[in-house]
Amino acid sequence: MHTHHSALGVAATLRPVQPVTLVRPHAARRAARFFVEKFPGTSMYAVKANPSPELLRELWAGGITHYDVASIAEVRLVRQTLGDAATLCFMHPVKAEEAIAEAYLDHGVRTFSLDSREELDKIVRATNGATDLTLCVRLRVSSDYSKLSLASKFGVGVDEAPALLLATRQVADALGICFHVGSQAMTPHAYGNALERVRAAIVAAAVTVDVVDVGGGFPSVYPGMEPTDLEHYFDTIHRGFESLPISYSAELWAEPGRALCAEYSSVLVRVEKRRDDVLYINDGAYGSLFDAAHVAWRFPVKLVREKESAARPLNFSFYGPTCDDMDHMAGPFALPADVQAGDYIEVGMLGAYGAAMRTGFNGFTAGDTVTVTDEPMASLYMPAEQPSTVVEIARKL
Repeated sequence: MHTHHSALGVAATLRPVQPVTLVRPHAARRAARFFVEKFPGTSMYAVKANPSPELLRELWAGGITHYDVASIAEVRLVRQTLGDAATLCFMHPVKAEEAIAEAYLDHGVRTFSLDSREELDKIVRATNGATDLTLCVRLRVSSDYSKLSLASKFGVGVDEAPALLLATRQVADALGICFHVGSQAMTPHAYGNALERVRAAIVAAAVTVDVVDVGGGFPSVYPGMEPTDLEHYFDTIHRGFESLPISYSAELWAEPGRALCAEYSSVLVRVEKRRDDVLYINDGAYGSLFDAAHVAWRFPVKLVREKESAARPLNFSFYGPTCDDMDHMAGPFALPADVQAGDYIEVGMLGAYGAAMRTGFNGFTAGDTVTVTDEPMASLYMPAEQPSTVVEIARKL
């Protein structure tokens, strides 16, 4: 893998025709160390956010030893990449019985989540009535404080939770409760409120709980989405956890995905055509910009030229390279008004879900991956004395 200082170095040296993924291993390690050192419990990386083996190794090097896997393919990937020392937790609440059996029998997975009696029975059958399981009942909580809801598909309601908790307690070596407040939670209150629902479920069930897993949802920085410091989230979670009626030795877990990998990579794209305030670029909705197209996610962008443009900013929208009208990213994306065909643009903060959502539709596939050593376009982890890469810069993009 080639190494350059920045997107400008890649553009000037390679003049790439296809989009280039720019990865920053140091940013992934920094995020991992932040969670390992400051989160008051165990942080396990949600592999779905970016399953790159290179990223998995960087997070491992940064101290992440637990991994939230959602499919048997992710189980195999992490085992193959990191070996038997990694702890895998199968946190998808609806799994194929064959996947549970393989995970347990062949890959040493001992932690599973569930949100129904049917899933509990499936886990018991697939593991041949194993007595060494940590089983986490997923509770349905609000996504009102998050940019993307995860409140409707999975989770048992507080009223139905006691019966399922009691049944699970009978077969689990360790009983857990887990939840997910939604993606990109914009306030710590999301976790405080969810933990109150956990309290209600525990009191109603009168069971001993050994694990509380607050799931994912930890945010990163995007234009118009600038969260407070992550340590405020951790403080709220710690206070809520400490006040729960749980086992004295209970463990606190979290499943960060976006927060661990968003800063890891960006994408360098080329402008193929300009039509007024619309730019036709060589990546899009079927590539790394799925979220920009389908959920109107705004990513930071900057024009990559050797001589900085003095033109005033103008709001642009993008079309991707395929023949599909849906390959459209409305933005707005603020760039200098003189941007033109042949220019390169860096789209930042694409380490989360960008590479994971890429397809080969219409024959447009990913280009090279290049390591760069500069800082990401925004960060929650940079020291305050480096304002060019902290939240303040995101507010200007």
